[in-house]
Amino acid sequence: MGTIVNGLAVALGGLVGVLIRRGVPKRLEEASMKMLGLSVFVIGLNGVIASMFTIVDGKLSSDGSLLLIASLVLGCILGELGDIDSRLTAGGKWIEQRFGKEGFAKGFINGSLIYCIGAMAIVGALNDGLTGDSSILFIKSMLDGICSVILGSTLGFGVIFSAIPVMLYQGSITLFAGVLSPLISQALLNNLCMVGYAIVTCIGINFLGFTSIKTANLLPALLIPIVYEPLQSAFLPGIQLLK
Repeated sequence: MGTIVNGLAVALGGLVGVLIRRGVPKRLEEASMKMLGLSVFVIGLNGVIASMFTIVDGKLSSDGSLLLIASLVLGCILGELGDIDSRLTAGGKWIEQRFGKEGFAKGFINGSLIYCIGAMAIVGALNDGLTGDSSILFIKSMLDGICSVILGSTLGFGVIFSAIPVMLYQGSITLFAGVLSPLISQALLNNLCMVGYAIVTCIGINFLGFTSIKTANLLPALLIPIVYEPLQSAFLPGIQLLK
């Protein structure tokens, strides 16, 4: 139920945003895009910091710096080799031509990444599947719905359809919660969020227009912490290889 509500919130919020967009002057749309970029960047940066830094005995300590670098670099290489961004963009362009909706690819890709990345998506879906408690996903639905209105008003039609990967992603976690729960440690969750929010900061940078980062090509970076966790447990017990 939590995932269904979350998907509906994203779709309806995106629809409201698209309707609002029709009456927004170009200069206001451009200004809103900049502020959206700044907001997304700050949210992503806050997520990275929250995942990396902890207070131990009154002192600030950090973990995972090298893991973050390794994940982004290796993930980018894998993404570039697979040309993920171009493939997703090509699919979005085909839909744009089919339905005459310009900007579908940008709204769909960026919306999907923003909504699917984060601890609330994983923990909320696990709780929903294991205990039937959808409260975390209901809170996420409200946040995503508001965000979807803003994204829809700036990025357009594609944001509505980002509800599909949200439902597939969170729905899969909920359905297989019994199998996944023992495998997702707190350390793994922190590392996934660290890398995921770093990708979100890249989305914010793109919105600000400083450069153009192919964010979809960074998706394989999320696999590196998943691979690293069992390798460390099996071969390097008690040793933090990447700090």
